[in-house]
Order: sequence, then structure tokens, then C-alpha cells
Amino acid sequence: MPDSTVLIIIAAAVGCGVAAAIGYYVVRRMKGSITLHLPRTAFNPGDTITGSFDVLTRKPVKGNRLTVSLIGVQTTTARRDGRAQTQSREIYRDERVLEEAREYGAGHTARHGFELPIPNMKAPEFMNSEVFQMLAAAMTLLGSSDARITWRVEARLDAQGVDLASSTQVTVNMY
Repeated sequence: MPDSTVLIIIAAAVGCGVAAAIGYYVVRRMKGSITLHLPRTAFNPGDTITGSFDVLTRKPVKGNRLTVSLIGVQTTTARRDGRAQTQSREIYRDERVLEEAREYGAGHTARHGFELPIPNMKAPEFMNSEVFQMLAAAMTLLGSSDARITWRVEARLDAQGVDLASSTQVTVNMY
């Protein structure tokens, strides 16, 4: 195959991928939206995140459940042979179901309040938890690595077809 044919095929594949991504977000936006409201985004272990979110449906939506979650993702970067290897995995999820399955009519709007406790990572019950054990094992296994935990609050309407979701990153002071 000539070089120009390969370039055309690659450009077409990239173009299709970009068009599919844009199409997904357009369909999601046409269905409705969720907007998170957090009065503050910096917390200490043991604090409680208090906030609310607005649900707006532009079309009828058949929802499976409406949830709000606090999610912790550990990202570990290890250096081996001069190369950096990065791995991410979810190590914490506190999910609250606010509404079970129901149908939302076109033009439905509602505000939902929530409270999510942040785990106290210095408390004995956390030190003995499976999450802490996984963290300690990963740190020991990787030796010279850089590990960090990023936290986010996510509100999600699990619906047939495309979900409506919004998330905001929050800071949890570890020390």
C-alpha cells in the first residue's frame, strides 16, 4: 500500500473516533444534565462533605437509580529501568442511593442534598481496613514509587441509554 493510503486510513479512523466522542456528549447533553454544588472543596480526614446537585432532564428518562459517591483513586508511579510506569485503581467508594428506579418526565428539575463522610485515615478502624492494607501492600511492593490519592464527588443518574453524571475533584489533607 502506498504511504498516502495508510495516512488516509489513519486520518479516517481518528476522525471517526472524534466524531463518536462528540456524538456521545451531544446525545448526553440533549438528554439532560447534573450540576454539582459544593460550598467548599478542601477537607480533613473525618470531615463530612455537604453539598447538593441539580438534576435536569430535557427528554423523558427512565432512571435505574440516582446516586452520589465519594471516590478515592490511588495513582502510583514507579520508575523501572529509567521509565515511569503509572497505574491507577479505585481504592475507596462510598456510594449513597438517593432514588431507586423511576421515570423522569421531560423538563424535570430537582435539587438533592447530600452528606458524605470522609474516612479518618488515622483512626484505628481505618488502619485495620482492607483499603489501608491494599495501600500499604502497594507501597511496599513498589518500593521507590510515588503514590497519591485523588478524591472526587460524583453524582450520577444511572439511566437506560446514556447516564447523566457530574463530578468535582476535592482535596483531602492527608497529614
